[in-house]
Formats: sequence, structure tokens, C-alpha cells
Amino acid sequence: MTEQLMKNYEKIENYDLNRLTTISDGYATIITNLGEDISREGLEKTPERAAKAMQFLTHGYELDPLEILKSAMFTEDHQQMIVVKDIELYSMCEHHLLPFFGKAHVAYIPNGKIVGLSKIPRIIDAFARRMQVQERLTDQIKACIQEALNPMGVAVVIEAQHLCMQMRGIQKQNSFTTTSSFTGAFEQDKTRKEFISLISNKLS
Repeated sequence: MTEQLMKNYEKIENYDLNRLTTISDGYATIITNLGEDISREGLEKTPERAAKAMQFLTHGYELDPLEILKSAMFTEDHQQMIVVKDIELYSMCEHHLLPFFGKAHVAYIPNGKIVGLSKIPRIIDAFARRMQVQERLTDQIKACIQEALNPMGVAVVIEAQHLCMQMRGIQKQNSFTTTSSFTGAFEQDKTRKEFISLISNKLS
């Protein structure tokens, strides 16, 4: 990076400095107890970097998913299924503090209200960026949409890979976990099958 580019580059980071220090000290203790030399060049700044990364990976605690949805609700007579699929998600397994990641597929059938489409991925991030289990995450997304919009039904399916299964324990690298949660019209077999078909097939 040239000197001029360096002058034009400003890295903006927002962290809770008190928590940053506490978490950083914790990481320093862990790394030392694992048998490493915390003072060597490669690890000298690792506790602070890890503390910043963990704050970012769990920033969902600072977000209110319900308010995110309510900030972009609109009156509309549309009563057909609305599907947002293949939404990337990244979360942290609360049992081993290892990532799980994959895709979420969400649908709802409006009952007088719709929401800005970008808000659905935003609430997924708000719930995912916390200590989580996939089952709870699926239910939280569904419940939030149901509470905010009171639609005729909500459907959520998540497909994810868990590093706690792939890097440790059973060590099955090609395993996926699928969870689903439905309300209202999606509890009916016909509607649920339509949703599953839409998220399973590529539309031309």
C-alpha cells in the first residue's frame, strides 16, 4: 500500500473498551495455559485481536430484531407467499464456541402487512450473531416475524455445517444439519410442500 493510499485509509472500529480489556486478558490466560509464549511476535497482539473478533461475532446482543422489522413495515393487500431464500448466516455454537454456518430460507404469507426484504436477512444476523444452537435460532427467527407482522403463516428452514462436528468429536466433514419451524398456514401440508419446493429448486 503506497504512502498516499495509507493517508486515505482510516480503519474505523467500535468496541466496548472495558469489555475489550477483560476479554483480551482472558484470551492471554488461555493461550498461556495452552503452553504458548504470549510474548512472541506472532502472538503478541493475538489476545486483543481475538477479543475484537469475539465482540464482532456476538454483536447481535446489541440489536433488537423486533425493532428492525418494525422499522420497515408497510400496508399491502398481497396475500401470496413471500420467500427469501439462500440467506447466508454465521453463528457461534454455545457448547464449544466454534462456528456454524450455512443458509436460511424464510417465507411468510402477509395478512395486511409486509416488511422491507432487506430486514429479513438483518434479523437473521441479529439472532445469529450470538451464542446459539441452530434449533433455537430457527424458532427465534420464526417467532420474531410472527410477532411483528402477524401474518397468516411463517416458515423458516436452516441448513448449516457445524465445526464442532467437523473439527472435533465425530469429525464428519460433510455433514449438514437441517432445522425447520412453521406457524399458521405452513402447518398445512400443501402450503409447506409449496415452500419446500420453492427453496429446493432454482427458478428459471
